[in-house]
Amino acid sequence: MQLRKLVSKLGDGVKLLKNLRFRMSHDLVLQISILSIILLIAFGIRLLPMRWGFHLSEFDPYSHYRSAEYIVNNGFASWFTWTDYQRWYPFGIAVYKGFFPGLSFTAAFLYNIFQMLALPISLYEFAVIFPPIMAAITCLALYLWGRDTWGKTVGLFSALFLALNGSYIGRTSMGWFDDESVGVFAIVLFAFLFLRSLDEQRSWNSTVKYAVGSGLSLGYIFASWGASYYPLGLTALFAVLLLLLGRYSKRLLLSYSLTLGLGLFIAVNVPKLAMRFLLTAPVLAALSVFALLCLWEIFRNTKTSKWKFIYTLGFLAIAGVAFAVIMGTGITGMAGKFYTVLNPFERLLNPLVESVQEHRPPAWGSFYYDYGVGIFFVVIGLYFAVRNPTNRNLFLVLYALTAVYFASSMVRLLVLLAPSFSMLWAVGLVGVLKPFIMVMREVPRMPFRKKYVLGHVGKEFSGAAIILVFVLLSFSFILPMGSMRDKPRVFEQAYSPVTIMASSVPFRGDPATGEPILEWYDTLMWMKYELPNDAIVVSWWDYGYWISIIGNKTTLADNGTINTTQIANIGRIFMSNETEAIKILETYKRDERRPEYLVVFTTFDANGNDRGYGDEGKWRWMAKIAASRFGSFFDDNSFGNLTLGMDWVDTDNDGQRTQADAQVPNAKGQNSTIYKFMTYAKETKLGIAPTVQFALNVEGEPYFEEAFFSPSGPYGGIYVLVAVYKVNY
Repeated sequence: MQLRKLVSKLGDGVKLLKNLRFRMSHDLVLQISILSIILLIAFGIRLLPMRWGFHLSEFDPYSHYRSAEYIVNNGFASWFTWTDYQRWYPFGIAVYKGFFPGLSFTAAFLYNIFQMLALPISLYEFAVIFPPIMAAITCLALYLWGRDTWGKTVGLFSALFLALNGSYIGRTSMGWFDDESVGVFAIVLFAFLFLRSLDEQRSWNSTVKYAVGSGLSLGYIFASWGASYYPLGLTALFAVLLLLLGRYSKRLLLSYSLTLGLGLFIAVNVPKLAMRFLLTAPVLAALSVFALLCLWEIFRNTKTSKWKFIYTLGFLAIAGVAFAVIMGTGITGMAGKFYTVLNPFERLLNPLVESVQEHRPPAWGSFYYDYGVGIFFVVIGLYFAVRNPTNRNLFLVLYALTAVYFASSMVRLLVLLAPSFSMLWAVGLVGVLKPFIMVMREVPRMPFRKKYVLGHVGKEFSGAAIILVFVLLSFSFILPMGSMRDKPRVFEQAYSPVTIMASSVPFRGDPATGEPILEWYDTLMWMKYELPNDAIVVSWWDYGYWISIIGNKTTLADNGTINTTQIANIGRIFMSNETEAIKILETYKRDERRPEYLVVFTTFDANGNDRGYGDEGKWRWMAKIAASRFGSFFDDNSFGNLTLGMDWVDTDNDGQRTQADAQVPNAKGQNSTIYKFMTYAKETKLGIAPTVQFALNVEGEPYFEEAFFSPSGPYGGIYVLVAVYKVNY
């Protein structure tokens, strides 16, 4: 009897589960399937550099990895008191004051979850694949934003175009463990949530939830990326535009105040920003817009003109006094790098910013390279968005137009443009195809003969137009371009080795064998295992992260460029003669420790002609940066107007360089430490008797002697050489 009851209950349970089954339409199944394929494409294409090894790329990702490693080993709270003495010797660097925690905290948090799930993956491996994962998630977020704005078709195309965008691939490919991997995602998520909070058809409870979500997203951007000024300014500009168009509502005031308040609350708790962040120009502008919204709300609830006039006068008086105090005390400002984005001409006054390739303005061809014929669809999409000025379309137009300006100012910010242009591209494409698709779907209501003749021809024309549009799109993704003549264009950015496996030269591996170029990696491994643990290595700041994190040796400067005076001093070391260089190195002696090894990086061909990929292309920046701090040191202009008389030009599409109108440095230039380092290393590598001699110390020994020269090469006729010299004080 009890068994029969148990069987009956189990039967009822099975029926209940049957009734709970999910029912999905064919359209939803197709939509999910297409989106899943797009996300797999976004993830998979960014794994192509795996061919050259499983490594972090570029330089900054190593710093973020070091922070994440410190958090995993010591806990989240420990990061807020961490001073790293292996970098910026002898003072070290308070990491929590100089870097954003968002990326490192995110990676450490997710990795701890993986550890609890006992997944067999190291933190380093997780950091390597983290950017492709975030790229796929960002494509999903852009799909949701695009679906809200123009429908699911636009959402799908937006996600696809972002997944295949060259600039975005370059900043989220395997190993690019940098701020952009979370920053772009946070901007897209912020826009999606903020615009949802403004929907009039939503309940106030829903508005508050989405506004809180957008505020958290904005705070996450503040904690993760220096480009957080952009979404802050964009939101303020958008609110002003709604005011001018007469679209103010209490919902706008509520959403803006919650978003801004929560975002700034998070920002001031980030040590790098702190309370002084509230006094920067973009934040003050955003707070002024908040005050303007409050004034507008007061106006709407004020009946008499007298009190409206009093409120306006009071607002202007307070704003005027605040402006005068702020400008008089000079307490507002913005980091130099970000100011040069607003005013590109300011970059010329800051050689440290100008010396970084990714800080320079892009060529206009870069836009076509990223989007191809999609540029024309972007323009069409912009027209469709302006013609239908909903809140979402206005925000999209503002995003695109302002991002074009900033991307034109700094090539690194092309990634900031990618989401808006991808969506506008999708809007233009769908808008152009929509009439033809409607013709293909319509059922003509005509007699049979007329129906056959007219209907058949009309559908053929529409079908041909649709096919033509997709053929044009193939030019952007399928046809080869650039140096990869045998592969689709979309692989140009993705199919590149991480920087450490290319030794910082623009080759896709050894041109002859396709194998990695290991000059830098071998040198760093030699430093790690052969040099004393407390050895101090001096190099130009470009290689600081590699030396301190991969080579595990103390450095004087790194890619964080925190201490511009110390960077300028390193420039003096290399640009001075050996006697002066030794004197400067002696100033870094602390507790019987002092720099004992100097590193230079040079590239040249079999004839000894410089190629410009190494320090032979950077020494003019060493001179300029040193001159910006110690101008009198270079006043005699002995180095050919601070360029050492070297002029380099591009000569072909492969980025190969040749020496044009080269001038031999004068006597003082040939006596500089870096000139001797590079010349001695070059001649030694080529088997030529060295023509330079190092000065002797009081004991009759040369001040500098060879410690390690990277052993491999040449690669396609180009020698890539990392030379380490030991100092004999």
